[in-house]
Amino acid sequence: MNKAVFLDRDGVLNKELGDYVCRLEDFKVLEHNIEPLKELLDRGYLLIVITNQGGLAKKWYTEDELAKMNDHLKATYSKNGITLSEIYYCRHHPEYNGRCLCRKPGSIMLEKASARFNIDVARSYFIGDRERDVIAGEAAGIKGILIDSDQPISEVLHLID
Repeated sequence: MNKAVFLDRDGVLNKELGDYVCRLEDFKVLEHNIEPLKELLDRGYLLIVITNQGGLAKKWYTEDELAKMNDHLKATYSKNGITLSEIYYCRHHPEYNGRCLCRKPGSIMLEKASARFNIDVARSYFIGDRERDVIAGEAAGIKGILIDSDQPISEVLHLID
């Protein structure tokens, strides 16, 4: 079985803007996380992104714009030797779609990723900058690590076996 570090996107991998990142021009990869992510890969962890993108439901940005941002994230990391195994996102928002099963703090995205990549959840972690990330991780049997928005992941590496 594989082990993974699941990562929230906004505020963990790219700069938190306070609401939604709606345009590629505003999408800033947190480059201080390149080295810690390389270390996690070297330690045998898969890196999988789990993110709520309710701005899609609000029509603040399109699926195409989201794809551009995610492609930019993957390309930035790829040129630095980092592979993101997958980016899972929830396109719903409770005020626009009602409740869904995939939106964090729900754990469906984590469960799908764990099944697809044969993840040993007991040896895996979820790093996020919101309590809902920790709740989602724990609901899926994954240890949650709460960080401040834009905090370097290097500051929590000691919490990962």
